[in-house]
Amino acid sequence: MIVDLSHRITEGMTTYPGIPGPALGVHLSREDSREVYAPGTEFHIGVITLTANTGTYVDTPHHRYAGGADLAQVPIDRLADLPGLVLRAGGERAVTVDRSLDVRGRAVLIHTGWDRHFGTEAYFSGHPYLAPESAAWLAEQGAALVGIDSLNIDDTPPRGERPAHSILLGARIPLVEHLTGLAALPDEGFRFHAAPPMVAGMGTFPVRAYAVVP
Repeated sequence: MIVDLSHRITEGMTTYPGIPGPALGVHLSREDSREVYAPGTEFHIGVITLTANTGTYVDTPHHRYAGGADLAQVPIDRLADLPGLVLRAGGERAVTVDRSLDVRGRAVLIHTGWDRHFGTEAYFSGHPYLAPESAAWLAEQGAALVGIDSLNIDDTPPRGERPAHSILLGARIPLVEHLTGLAALPDEGFRFHAAPPMVAGMGTFPVRAYAVVP
């Protein structure tokens, strides 16, 4: 079974306050393509203007650190076909990790349920986030990737620090934010995938995140 864990990207959607929504357009319409191809053959070629932090997206080290690996440099085995583990948050804003869990080499997905607010004003304030000490522990224990179904893996006060980003991306651990549908996954025993295109010089990009459950 394949479980889709991504939000749809739609015209003008707001993922994060202050970040413009995507604009969809057309490079070649079906009507115009009839002048290019043989009779009865037509194509549509679209255009999208997109901020990289849109929808469900991955952060690579380059997002936080100028010298960090970008989308084209992070190895594919850090983004796809990872053994997955779901951490069920207990309702607290600062989510802590059970230190008895074996997280080494795993995609650790933090299920807060905040995705239920996606697309509403409620999504943007009071959101759950990963406690900095838990981010440090995940880095020390060798997690392969960390994801969350919330606005941000860090708390987001104005001009605030971003300790989870700094710690995890500093340890070369990719992050996936704005996940959805984690309630449908078992606690473990699945494979997680969230690979972006190989765009050199960029640190973030939308992904079609999904899990394969036996």
